[in-house]
Amino acid sequence: MGRDMSTTVAQAKQRLIECVRELAYLHSPDELFTLASGRQSPHFFDMKPVMMNPECAHLIGVLLHAEVDALGGIDAVGGLELGAVPLAGIAIAKAGKGSTLRGFMVRKEAKGRGGRKTGNPPGVEGSTLRAGDRVVLLEDVTTTGGSALKAATRLTDMGCEVVACITILDREEGGQEAFAEAGVKLLPLIVRSDVTGE
Repeated sequence: MGRDMSTTVAQAKQRLIECVRELAYLHSPDELFTLASGRQSPHFFDMKPVMMNPECAHLIGVLLHAEVDALGGIDAVGGLELGAVPLAGIAIAKAGKGSTLRGFMVRKEAKGRGGRKTGNPPGVEGSTLRAGDRVVLLEDVTTTGGSALKAATRLTDMGCEVVACITILDREEGGQEAFAEAGVKLLPLIVRSDVTGE
């Protein structure tokens, strides 16, 4: 899939852990952070600086394609705005010239325009998705998995097969269990304990 072989998967993972620790991680045991899930935690991860960093984008691309290649026969990658949008761009760019891997995004709220050109229903944008497509969801941080699983339901309703969800970081707070219950593999590039050492 056009993966840059100059960085091994093991090297990419180790360096990504360091970058996430440096660029994305905040720890505040006394003043807890309120997460998108509504939970409170002393750990906070903002992956936007990581996804928008050129070195990190390369590392994420190496790791994403290792997972996508291992799954085999994936037609499209994408997920819920906002976190999945840069990840889909990284995945497509890293796939290289001649790849047939397509990208998509699922809006949290449909704008009503839908896929006038693509044929996708309102709220699903980017490349055309067809019934029978094998798709992989992308997520920047997974806590409970609720948001990505809503996107999975929309894709399944379109006739797509949601093979897995690849997340940059699994916070290890129930996401694995929620995805397993929904019959979708959760494949984290790294987990919270990699970064925090806990």
